[in-house]
Amino acid sequence: MILVCIGLETGFIYCLKGEVARGGMTYLKLCVISSEDGSSSAAIAGLGFRVDGQSRQLFVVTKDSISLFNMHEQTPQNIVLDQIGCDGRCVTMNDNQELVIGLPEAVYFYDNDGRGPCWAFEGEKSFIGWFRGYLMVVIADQRRTDKNLFNIYDLKNKLIAYSFPIGKVTNVLCEWGNVIILTDDHKVVCLGEKDMESKLEMLFRKSLYTVAINLVQSQHDAAATAEVLRKYGDHLYGKQDYDEAMAQYIRTIGQLEPSYVIQKFLDAQRIHNLTNYLEKLHEKGLATPDHTTLLINCFTKLKAVAKLDDFIKGEQGGEGELCFDVETAVKVCRAAGYHQHAMYVAKKAGEHEWYLKILLEDLGGYDEALQYISSLPLYEAAVRLKQYGKILVCHKPPETIDVLLGICVGDSTGSNDRSDNGLPTILPSPVDFVHIFVDQPKWLMFFLEQYINKVKDSLAHTEIHNTLLELYLSEDLCAPGFSENLDKKEEEKHGSLNRVKSLIVKPSSKNEASNIDYSLHRKFSKNKSDISVVDSLKESKEEKNERLAKGLSLLKSAWPSHEQQPRYDEDLAVVLCEMLGFRDGLLFLYEKMKLYKELMACYMQDKDYRGLISCCKRLADPSRGGDSSLWADVLQYFGEKGEDCSQEVKEVLVYVEKDNLLPPLIVLQTLAKNPNLTLSVVKDYVARQFQQMSQLIEEDQKTIDKYQKETITMRKEVHDLRTNARIFQLSKCSACTSSLDLPAVHFLCMHSFHQRCLGDNEKECPVCMPNNRTLLDMKRNLEQSSNDHDTFFQLLRNSDDGFSVIAEYFGRGILNKRQ
Repeated sequence: MILVCIGLETGFIYCLKGEVARGGMTYLKLCVISSEDGSSSAAIAGLGFRVDGQSRQLFVVTKDSISLFNMHEQTPQNIVLDQIGCDGRCVTMNDNQELVIGLPEAVYFYDNDGRGPCWAFEGEKSFIGWFRGYLMVVIADQRRTDKNLFNIYDLKNKLIAYSFPIGKVTNVLCEWGNVIILTDDHKVVCLGEKDMESKLEMLFRKSLYTVAINLVQSQHDAAATAEVLRKYGDHLYGKQDYDEAMAQYIRTIGQLEPSYVIQKFLDAQRIHNLTNYLEKLHEKGLATPDHTTLLINCFTKLKAVAKLDDFIKGEQGGEGELCFDVETAVKVCRAAGYHQHAMYVAKKAGEHEWYLKILLEDLGGYDEALQYISSLPLYEAAVRLKQYGKILVCHKPPETIDVLLGICVGDSTGSNDRSDNGLPTILPSPVDFVHIFVDQPKWLMFFLEQYINKVKDSLAHTEIHNTLLELYLSEDLCAPGFSENLDKKEEEKHGSLNRVKSLIVKPSSKNEASNIDYSLHRKFSKNKSDISVVDSLKESKEEKNERLAKGLSLLKSAWPSHEQQPRYDEDLAVVLCEMLGFRDGLLFLYEKMKLYKELMACYMQDKDYRGLISCCKRLADPSRGGDSSLWADVLQYFGEKGEDCSQEVKEVLVYVEKDNLLPPLIVLQTLAKNPNLTLSVVKDYVARQFQQMSQLIEEDQKTIDKYQKETITMRKEVHDLRTNARIFQLSKCSACTSSLDLPAVHFLCMHSFHQRCLGDNEKECPVCMPNNRTLLDMKRNLEQSSNDHDTFFQLLRNSDDGFSVIAEYFGRGILNKRQ
């Protein structure tokens, strides 16, 4: 839709509104009433449209009034904005859709609410125009009556952009980016706007930096604006106006490299300006760790604690995040001695390592460190204790052990026993913290004792018991190298005391004696804690015996009788007991591991004859699953001992004879090696053996005579069968007991049968056949077993009487010729 308005000298305005293509044009006639009498119309000097969305407004200027019509109304009404007017050539519209009129005293601006700002450009105005934000005015030259001045004003920057004298202007056109001026002497003047770079160079030459800044900001070019601000700042810096120069540099943040500004203000006298710049840099989130370091250093140099507090405790972004590099801030604050600030930053950022490092290494806040660790999640608390536990154990051992137990057992009040996914968290093992007790073995022993008392089924019970056992059995609980340092301190202490005694006896002068006395007092007060440590670490004999008793108790309690394997490494336990000479533990382990030979060797090595025999009585009883051959080893030990051990030998011989462990000849040969044993020791044993052997010989002789008689009888019977005839006198069949009739079959075993009762088997007697076959099978088995050499040697090795085994195999025909 188009709207065309035409103003006439008669005071009427003709308006055409509608769409030309559709032919729906409407005509409207408006009238502006003169303000003098209210009856006549005034000539129209100028018109101007103001469009605000769908609303269209028409400015109407006459020589004596300024009016406004709302064109969106059905019948637009005349709204008088002002009772002044102007010539038609002195009316224009600016870029903000404001009406601009020129009067001799000033240039006025109007909007739909009435008169707005004005500019006091004095002089008779013959033309007013607007071009690209510039106000063009033709003003009469007061110095030359026949000339005018063509001024171009930059209202935003409040300056005259261009001015030159000109004759009478008939018209001004703005086309093709230029201003074309037509004069009455038929001249055409064309004005073109300079490029931005030329404008800025001109302004720089005139030191109009503020104007240059405003000019370049109107172009909305951030990089160009920053460059102008930089030059302005350099200009002020050269004039030693450092505060204002820094204000300009601050406006370049985000465009200008910060190092350019920083290097200009590194002088100590300009540290305030540098601090201000760095603060702004951090506020905009453009600071690097180096900038953070420099800013905190500036705060510390200025001792601006309040600013440092505000920077550290107030610099937070979204969700409480710190707006600077945490590690850098912590390091700088710590180096400058602002430990509380460094701890605040570390705690706020969740840097537990830095927080504890400052607290322990710089402030010595051991109790606070333990409380802080207790408040951490379980995993994090375990990590920090592994890292700083050694320091804490050295200064606060009981409290540290309480925290450790809370973490390992899972009853810590501050630690969370649930992981992020809701599953139970795996508790740390005490083995993971053994390294923190490297200089405190006594406290390690205490810690592990407390743990095994609270936790009975730990996954690391083997490692825990191994470590605890090693502590119980160790020769000295002082850590390697630690005792040496303590010895040096002891020597230094005694040396100082000797020197004091010599000075007391013969001081060179009063002053020297007092000076030395003061220095020694200070030295002793300094090493007082070390000396107390030396005294506390000295272990008495009773304490060591108590510790060994705990070790034996641990060996027994950790290997119950109903369990096949102990809760510790038995091989390691044996090695420890052997290395450290713990006899009771070694005896217990050998017995539990059924290493009876090694057990006996321990008693033999210690010459504990009573213990050796008592052990054999307990372990060599076959009825209890013991090994009776241990008595033979004991007998051999006494035979090779070379000492008078008659009573022990007699007692051993009783058990050797009871179980018939060794032949008497071997016993006598073994005991004959000991020159201190007399015949009286074995007299009774030999007599009993002779008597027993005599009885065996008599029994064997009787058996031989019996077998010889039976053999003679059998041989005689065989001879009779071969040489003499047999008379069969049976009258009944041995099978059916009927009267025997022909045909009959008679066997040499004196059994007779009807031939019909025998059937097909006429070669064997049915009555004697089972017994004969049993004997034949036995003979066949004996012959086969006589060829099984592996079985023969195995029986020979396992038998107590090898001769009887050989004799038996001789009877089986082991040496008979094979056919």
